[in-house]
Amino acid sequence: MKLRVTNLLTASAIALSVAAPAAFAQDSGGVADQIVVTGTYLYTDQVNALRTPTPIVDVPQSLTIVTADQFHQQGFDSVGDIINYIPGVSNSQGEGHRDAVVFRGVRSTADFFIDGVRDDVQYYRPLYNIEQVEILRGPNALLFGRGGTGGILNRVTKKGVLGEDFTGYRASVDTFGAFGVELDTNLSTSDSSAIRLNAMYDSLNNHRDFYDGEQIGLNPTAHFELSSATTLDLSYEFIDHERFIDRGIPTGTNGEPVEAFQDIVFGDPELNTTELQAHIFRATLQHRFSDTLKGRVSAFYGDYDKMYQNLYASGYDPANSPNVVTLDGYLDTTQRQNLILSGDLIGEFQMGGLRHTVVAGVEYIDTVNNNDRYNTFFDQTSDDNESFIIERPLNIRGGVGVNASGDPTSNDFTVSINDDTEADVSVFSVYLQDEIEISEKLDIIIGARFDSFDIDVYNVVADESRSRTDEEISPRFGVVYKPMENVSLYGSYSESFLPRSGEQFANINGSNNALDPNTYTNVEAGVKWDFSSNLSFTAAVFEIEQSSPQVADNDPSTLDVIDSETTGFEAQLQGQLTDQWFVSAGYSRLNGEIVNRNGATGLRPRELPENMFSIWSGFQLNDQFGFGAGLTYQDESFINNSNSAVLPAFTRVDAAVFYDVSDNFRVQLNVENLTDELYFPNSHSTHQATVGAPLNARLTISGQF
Repeated sequence: MKLRVTNLLTASAIALSVAAPAAFAQDSGGVADQIVVTGTYLYTDQVNALRTPTPIVDVPQSLTIVTADQFHQQGFDSVGDIINYIPGVSNSQGEGHRDAVVFRGVRSTADFFIDGVRDDVQYYRPLYNIEQVEILRGPNALLFGRGGTGGILNRVTKKGVLGEDFTGYRASVDTFGAFGVELDTNLSTSDSSAIRLNAMYDSLNNHRDFYDGEQIGLNPTAHFELSSATTLDLSYEFIDHERFIDRGIPTGTNGEPVEAFQDIVFGDPELNTTELQAHIFRATLQHRFSDTLKGRVSAFYGDYDKMYQNLYASGYDPANSPNVVTLDGYLDTTQRQNLILSGDLIGEFQMGGLRHTVVAGVEYIDTVNNNDRYNTFFDQTSDDNESFIIERPLNIRGGVGVNASGDPTSNDFTVSINDDTEADVSVFSVYLQDEIEISEKLDIIIGARFDSFDIDVYNVVADESRSRTDEEISPRFGVVYKPMENVSLYGSYSESFLPRSGEQFANINGSNNALDPNTYTNVEAGVKWDFSSNLSFTAAVFEIEQSSPQVADNDPSTLDVIDSETTGFEAQLQGQLTDQWFVSAGYSRLNGEIVNRNGATGLRPRELPENMFSIWSGFQLNDQFGFGAGLTYQDESFINNSNSAVLPAFTRVDAAVFYDVSDNFRVQLNVENLTDELYFPNSHSTHQATVGAPLNARLTISGQF
């Protein structure tokens, strides 16, 4: 199994077709319902025979796709690792227990999808069963519904492969002591059916004191070709995940993280933990009605049970108490059941002398979400804050310790309830999009989505019920002009919205149930240029206007509503410079301004680095030996919206060396932070800056039989 990087142009520069929900790419192992990319054109599956004749260069939107081969070569094992190499997108801390991505300055914990279906629970998403990851920038409400304000991230899972029997494996260990194993086995059970099993186990460790955990994933799937025109895919996934929560270190008088604290964990070795168990079922039925009309119906059910509890640094006064830190914390549980049903029709026809490609779809979502939160309660202060002497480790374990005054203190997570809500959410959506070919050089894309969002929330603590219904229309419009077959110029306008209940349905108390949803608009113009069938360049300028709830500077447990404008430029070069040399390079420049908030205006939104740059270059020296090197740079950015705390700029260098012992066995070494730079990649709040990992290495063996 030679893991070459020879056809990454189409896998990394490709856009989703305008029929995106019905045509997410799958494994390249010959599945009948896969998307096949040939040259610069995107095709739907071979069985359905519907050809969506949209060149990649014609899609009016910025995007990046990263394949499994690419993130294996670069040593990615998380969504956050992938984001480090994507222009215009960066990571937020996620409070140490979830993926949190900043899409063009818009932070999100819910704009995640799996095979085009919403995946909005807060957790760390594994990659063991993923064929490729797709990151679309700009509001995407037409195809994906609410949210998607700055962009969305979709994971495409591996499916059963007809006519092939194989077993792939991967095992790794790193210098921190973490290790993991993965299994990918496929069995063709007949000419028209196949089953596939992906499984993983990770034992977690890193450079921070007390950090540990484990992650288990199990994903059996089945693929059936019911007829020459019909396919069915079934999937069940089990996830069991536990890890230590690390919220980072405080900032000092200069507003930057205090480097002297880089080795101190501001938390409780026993209480800082998160646990998740998830059961996820997926089914997709596709049918070709004719050569120009296909349909797809999908069903998704997810049952999630999550707990996270932690102590973190909430206050630090370096001028008056340089050796004392204030800790706060909470215990939070979430039980959620998501049922999502959707159907799509995609057709091609001629009308009025013009060719139309139409996508029409409906979606129904039923969500039951129960959430409660208990604050810390310290017996010495009788509230949620307590001060401790700064030392390694802090003098608290299992909620019991000695405070800064030398008095014994203990925390109780059962005394101070912050909230307890039971939410029922029902969403019905209808959308329609038409891609119209005006001429050989000019296409127009126009469409709209209607969403009816109903939420009922029972506040157990206040014994109060609230409800709200929002009905929103989200339009999309695009123009694509091709002066040459391999070059396109495009412009687009799109809108999205987010109900006041927020991403996680818990924020409808107070007057929020009387407020309209936040609305986001995006205007974008760009160019796409395919230099060859294996090398492409894309660039875009854009402006996003948003009004969104964000973490309050003075109280990380509450939200401020911030109105802001973000403008930016993105560019990406990706593909094969030669048969042996692959390169992926991206640059973004982002500018933003807070224009309305409860406080000062004219400030820069948090987590918005002005400049970001990344490059990865891979060389295949011969049939057996290859290596790669990469660099990521991120400008300084503000930790908070008051612009009083700063994440310094940083540059990180990574490298990889791999050797194919045989066609079916590879040895690979990945090195992260080659220069051993001390850096702080992200944060959640003023005194919670993440400490980046020092120089470390991972040895991996992989193969197939």
